[in-house]
Amino acid sequence: MNKSFLIKELFANIKTTGAVTFSSKSLVNKMLSFANFKGAKTIIELGGGDGSITRGIISRMDKDATLLVFEISEPFCRNLKREFPQKNVQIINDSAENMDKYLEGKDADLILSSLPFSLIPKESRNKIYSKTRSSLGENGFFIQICYSYLLKFQFANYFKNIKTAFTLKNFPPAFILICK
Repeated sequence: MNKSFLIKELFANIKTTGAVTFSSKSLVNKMLSFANFKGAKTIIELGGGDGSITRGIISRMDKDATLLVFEISEPFCRNLKREFPQKNVQIINDSAENMDKYLEGKDADLILSSLPFSLIPKESRNKIYSKTRSSLGENGFFIQICYSYLLKFQFANYFKNIKTAFTLKNFPPAFILICK
């Protein structure tokens, strides 16, 4: 699928994508620099989009790790499945609210997200926060890209330790929340 089609899909579904452009390579690299991929066996990505974060995760994860990518847009899912046909990468056309159904009793070592929480209805948002917290293993991390620092206060209801980073090398500039 060509990039112009993905951009049209991005704008056609702005209420669910929550973005005016895809994440820059600089933002993806900064986000992923906070994740320890060594030994991580189960990794979840929330909001696969155009695959820019997915690509970065795959290049860093161990060969025996499994990546579950949640994306609610069918066109984005079709593109992701074509681009990432690896057996250890599962593209899931479902809401992050249902992530526990796909874990088969395992805990996630890392959950990486670019979901637009500011645009997700409160009930769904709280379910995703709760499922994210309960799906993480004891030493797991949840790392979120966001455009509002205020999300940190919502995450504080679910995570005891939250660190923040910021980058200007994205449009718009973005925060990265590292939650434990």
